[in-house]
Amino acid sequence: MIGDKRRWRAYKARTRQLPANYRAAVEALERYLMFFGAADGDTAASMYEDLIDLFERAAADGTPIREIVGADPVDFVDTFIQNYSKGGWITRERERLTNGIERAEGLDEGKRS
Repeated sequence: MIGDKRRWRAYKARTRQLPANYRAAVEALERYLMFFGAADGDTAASMYEDLIDLFERAAADGTPIREIVGADPVDFVDTFIQNYSKGGWITRERERLTNGIERAEGLDEGKRS
């Protein structure tokens, strides 16, 4: 737990060092990730560290924010999350939904036979 807190504080310190526009983008992504990101502390810390790495490099290179996140920031962050969310609740719920529909489809096919 202490290691996760230390990593979080380091991430936040790095975020504060970004230029204002990049910092605002990271903070917006962070808010979204708080709801839909990884469930466990270690995975979440890795996710935030990778996010800040990306934005630090982009700021250093002068890469426009839209070149990072594209036209649809939700699509960007959802794709980003997929690299980390194996244990996340949203992934489990998506799998349950898919499995439930497949079971329903199997039941429906059984009635037709």
